[in-house]
Amino acid sequence: MPSRACETRQSIDVLRAPGTIRERCHHLLALAQADRLSHFVCDINQLEATAAYVEDVIRETYPELDIPFHSRWRHFNVGGIDRLGAWSQRLASHPADERARCAFDLAITSVLLDAGAGAEWRYYEADTDTVYTRSEGLAIASWHFYLQGGFSSYAGRPWQADAEGLQHVSVSALTEAFQVSPANPLAGCDGRVTLMQKLGEAVAQQPHYFGQTAPRLGHLYDYFCTRAEHGILPAATILTAVLDSLAPIWPNRLTIAGVNMGDVWPHPQAGGEGQSAGLVPLHKLSQWLTYSLIEPLQEAGVQVVDVDDLTGLAEYRNGGLFLDRGVLHCRHRDMQRRVHRPDAEFIVEWRALTVALLDLVAERLRTRFGVSPEAMPLAKILEGGTWRAGRRIAAEQRPDGAPPLRIMSDGTVF
Repeated sequence: MPSRACETRQSIDVLRAPGTIRERCHHLLALAQADRLSHFVCDINQLEATAAYVEDVIRETYPELDIPFHSRWRHFNVGGIDRLGAWSQRLASHPADERARCAFDLAITSVLLDAGAGAEWRYYEADTDTVYTRSEGLAIASWHFYLQGGFSSYAGRPWQADAEGLQHVSVSALTEAFQVSPANPLAGCDGRVTLMQKLGEAVAQQPHYFGQTAPRLGHLYDYFCTRAEHGILPAATILTAVLDSLAPIWPNRLTIAGVNMGDVWPHPQAGGEGQSAGLVPLHKLSQWLTYSLIEPLQEAGVQVVDVDDLTGLAEYRNGGLFLDRGVLHCRHRDMQRRVHRPDAEFIVEWRALTVALLDLVAERLRTRFGVSPEAMPLAKILEGGTWRAGRRIAAEQRPDGAPPLRIMSDGTVF
């Protein structure tokens, strides 16, 4: 018989596997279609019209279907300004491996600082005399903070995120960098600072991933190079390392044998066996981060394969699309007027259904475009795509473009 420790390890691995995310989310969708869930009703007949709506958005934005992956890199050039091009020119004299490390430093910090800004927050970029909001605003704010050495402890090497620099990110520094004030509130600001500090501790304590000497986030690139066989790296390998290395940073989360599980939540109808029973893994930020690390790896010559093993992202733009298009309905209407915690069963159910429905929309979109999954992987459909369509329909239906559900943000989930 397997030992208790072995069973525990297996449960942890199961909850970190993208296959489990898909399995449990589709299980809940099947229950929704059978009208057996407590919080949501699914009208699957609305899915075709939803796919048509997303198709229109894709054709308008990417008429040649040259859709990039859904990643943090899209946001850095917001406003049609080639910030990345100018940065790349300044990095051109560095070796390719160091350029990749810098890209990892930037992508990881920026993704982890983007967990929803709230409807009121704004960021003013003086260089362009432009105001940005939401994900784009958070991207540009974190971009400038990174360029100014906000995550580095070495004055001579500002473009890195090292253990000491991350641990010294302060509330005052982030408040100033992100222009936070009583008149410009940022949801979960203190939580973001704590996340950066805990990230620094994780970097210092895990030399296997982040290096023995001068540990930094960028050394995760070197780890992936050692895992690539003949220059080929499965996307799921990236996600596994992200989940394992970042596990200590998540606050107030479910643990198994002392291991922090991150974006994993209980739902009484989730299914499963053993210690993983009744739990729904979603790993939204970690999967978005994985998508965001693929590009610098590929630019450095590592071929990332099996990207569609990853799932769609359980966040409020994708989820809002299905509510606003009538694919999902709240069983109890008053739930749309309340503010919900991320761990509420109602929110877990919504997010799980979102992941499963994204797979179904992807299938319909590929049929509409006459393309294969290889030509249009889910990472492109999200970008082209469902995330963009969710934002558009929110703006059509509500003056402030807010999502259809209100979520209490601590700066670490959405």
